[in-house]
Amino acid sequence: MATMAECRTALDRLSDTLASADGDVRGAAALNRSLSCRITDLDVTFTGRLENGRITVLDSHPGPPREKAEIRLAMTGDDLLSMVDGELNFAKAWASGRVKLEAGFRDLLRLRSLL
Repeated sequence: MATMAECRTALDRLSDTLASADGDVRGAAALNRSLSCRITDLDVTFTGRLENGRITVLDSHPGPPREKAEIRLAMTGDDLLSMVDGELNFAKAWASGRVKLEAGFRDLLRLRSLL
């Protein structure tokens, strides 16, 4: 089982990947939205912002998100690490329910190029 520190590092690596992307991926990640990532098996939520193509983690706390972020993710720590390492395809994980993504309709349309 992934640790909280490993999940935090994975979010930083994901941010670096988004920041170095180009084309449609870069455009999709260029949103300015609040973000939460709930790690279900650790019962912890990371909160922050997706802004200018980067994820900035501002806080973490036990339990579910305290406030409703504009973009909300939920998954196990192992799935987060597997996705960031390229071993788990986000679209397949989302379609199978292993990863949950909630956002407004327009944001979902924009984020689809990340899939």
